[in-house]
Amino acid sequence: MTLLYRSTRGPKSSALTASAAILQGLSPDGGLYVPTATPQLDLDLSQLPNMTYKQVAFHVLQAFLTDFTDSEIQTCVDAAYDEKFDDPQIAPISHHGDDFYLELFHGATIAFKDLALSILPHLMTTAAKKNHFKKEIVILTATSGDTGKAAMAGFADVPGTKIIVFYPSQGVSAIQKQQMITQVGDNTYVVAINGNFDQAQTNVKEIFNDKAFMEQLADHGYQFSSANSINIGRLVPQVAYYFWAYGQLVKQHAVQNGDPINFTVPTGNFGDILAGYYAKKLGLPVNRLICASNQNNVLTDFFKTGYYDRIRPFFTTTSPSMDILVSSNLERLVFDATGEDDDQTAAYMHELETAGHYQVKPDVLERLQANFSADFASADDDRQAIANVYDQTEFAIDPHTAVAKAVADKYRQDTRDDHPMVIVATASPYKFPNAVLSAIEGQDVQVDGLDAVTQLQSTIKVPLPKAIQTLFDAKVRHNETVQPDEMQAAIKNILKID
Repeated sequence: MTLLYRSTRGPKSSALTASAAILQGLSPDGGLYVPTATPQLDLDLSQLPNMTYKQVAFHVLQAFLTDFTDSEIQTCVDAAYDEKFDDPQIAPISHHGDDFYLELFHGATIAFKDLALSILPHLMTTAAKKNHFKKEIVILTATSGDTGKAAMAGFADVPGTKIIVFYPSQGVSAIQKQQMITQVGDNTYVVAINGNFDQAQTNVKEIFNDKAFMEQLADHGYQFSSANSINIGRLVPQVAYYFWAYGQLVKQHAVQNGDPINFTVPTGNFGDILAGYYAKKLGLPVNRLICASNQNNVLTDFFKTGYYDRIRPFFTTTSPSMDILVSSNLERLVFDATGEDDDQTAAYMHELETAGHYQVKPDVLERLQANFSADFASADDDRQAIANVYDQTEFAIDPHTAVAKAVADKYRQDTRDDHPMVIVATASPYKFPNAVLSAIEGQDVQVDGLDAVTQLQSTIKVPLPKAIQTLFDAKVRHNETVQPDEMQAAIKNILKID
């Protein structure tokens, strides 16, 4: 059976194959692509403890990408999950204190985006061949810090592609910025904007939906696609690490096969935790998915009340990848919770775009709350979580993982839920050295960037990842900054379009 993909805002009749949806990125009606039926996973949970990460990823992708051959999927998996990862397990599970940590920071850019963005270029180029695609693919992406670097690392010098990344000039950490502006590759372009991530993301979506601009691109031999988690080819690979984590817990005798567990996920754009929900729908024994936010707690309010309101103060925090007020991937979950009502979903999203808010119906909220809990961590909570975990276990966590740890502790205290807890650790502490140092030392540290990396390494004694080592000698290659309303002009300039 071929599994097709439809828009969250359009009828099933316009559904595409998986490969076509990956190439398209965003539906022409502004919606996101979702499967038209629940994928059929050919995997017995009892097999998980004895499988490699590659084997788990293969089975998950096989379920979702049914117009890819097994050979094509295997080739993509082998190309993605190789020596780029500094741990042979790819995503090891470690146990510290009361929690298990799913370490998703062992890839080329030391953040969780590597797990999906290492394979997306291979999926996309395979999809292009399958669909006899002749145009050059231009990956257009807005980033809050991690997606941009991971996407550029994945697509650098991939034939038939260019990648353009926009990031908020004051909204990423010093290390995230250094990683992006030193990115190599003749097809990579990085542009800062004098604005926040939501402005960058909103403008990228508007550019995708600008039909006149799309025609102009086509005339010059280009077509846009996306590396953000709005692309189903980016989201699907993330499902794999939830199955992998469960198998590792069984292997470590932390649970018996079939026992449910909890995941706490730090999230801003909602893709990471949505992948956990898809894993649950495929049969993974998940009790609760706990959505952890920082002070930009729009998701916390939504899951508690059903009211989504982006008209609120925007906070710049030490967990910048979560400094988001418009969580794009939430649309996929809302679509699911409405019973796949594309008209209702489109109405909610239109209200969000025009009025800045929407309220879901009571039955929709009930379905959301059946699977998700949500809370947020203040700046003090975040800082204290880093300090406590390090003091108690000598395990250093980054500020995003710390948000999840703080929220996991609140959840346990409020509910007395004693299911095993997996905290999704989304970045290396070396990606946010100033924040981690300040928390561990109990006072604001005045150094940042590579100086802070050096000081943090002398404190926690963890070897520097290769991704950080290379920054000490890397040359700055990208230094352009534009206003948010100049993004389209910047794209035209890069692509040499009049």
